[in-house]
Amino acid sequence: MEKSNKTEDVVLLATGSFNPITVMHLRLFELARDYLHETGKYRVIKGIISPVSDEYKKKGLIEASHRLAMANLAIESSDWVQVDSWECSQKEWIETVLVLRHHQQKLAEAQSVWTSETVSLKKVLKRKREKTYQEVPDHSFKKNKALPKVMLLCGADMLESLGTSNLWKREHVAEIVSTFGVICITRCGSNVRNFIYESDILWKHKHNIHLVEEWVVNDISSTKIRRALRRGMSIRYLVPDSVVEYIKKHELYNEDTEEKNAGILLAPLARNTKGSVL
Repeated sequence: MEKSNKTEDVVLLATGSFNPITVMHLRLFELARDYLHETGKYRVIKGIISPVSDEYKKKGLIEASHRLAMANLAIESSDWVQVDSWECSQKEWIETVLVLRHHQQKLAEAQSVWTSETVSLKKVLKRKREKTYQEVPDHSFKKNKALPKVMLLCGADMLESLGTSNLWKREHVAEIVSTFGVICITRCGSNVRNFIYESDILWKHKHNIHLVEEWVVNDISSTKIRRALRRGMSIRYLVPDSVVEYIKKHELYNEDTEEKNAGILLAPLARNTKGSVL
C-alpha cells in the first residue's frame, strides 16, 4: 500500500472495567496500531487504558485500586501503552465522551505549553544570533504540528452496546463517532457491519469507524477469567504473569465478589431516564 506523506497523529483510548485486564485487552492496542499504520494515514503515538470508576456499579466489579494496579502491572513491558487513573478516581461514573474530551484537552494543553516554550526559546536564540552577528539557520524547531486525535478503541461488544436503550445518549454517540472516531476490533461471530448499517447515526459517520478483523481467534474475556478463578482453575497465559500473582496475593475474585453490585442498576441506565435505540 502506498504511504501518504502526511499522517495524522493518533492516541488510542480504551475505556472499560478491566476486571481483570487480560492479554486480549493488550492485543487490541497492537492490532489497532498495525491497522492504522498500514493505512498510511495515521501514526499512533500513544495508547491509554482508562479503567472505569467503581460508581459504574457493574455486577462483580472489584475496587478500582485493584483494577488500576493490575493494569499497570500488565503494561510494564509496553513502551507505548500507559494506564490513566483520572476516570477511575472520580467520585461518580463519567460518561465515555467526557473521558475522550478530557484526554483531548490534555493534549491541547500540552501542545500549548510546548508552543509557548518553543516561542520563548526561539526569541532567546534570535537575540544571541543578533548579538554575535551570526546568521545561523534554525533547524531546531518545526512548525506547529496538528493536535493529535484521540480515538476510542473498543471491541465489537462495546460498539454494539451503542444501540442499547438508555445505556448511551444519542448525542454522545454522535459526538464519539463524528468528532473522535472509533477503531473496533471485531470478534468471531459478531456482525458489526450489519449493526452499523442498521444505525442511522453510525452509518452517517461510517467513514470514521474503523473495523479491524482479528485473524488469530482470541475469545478471552474478563468474565471467563473470573469464572475460572471462582472454580479454582488456572488462568496462566490468559493474563500477564504479574497479574496472576497479584490476584493470588490479594485473593481477588470469588463467589462473594461476583455478587458485588448485584441487583443495582448500572450507572448509565440509572442516569439516562430517556433514551432510544439507534
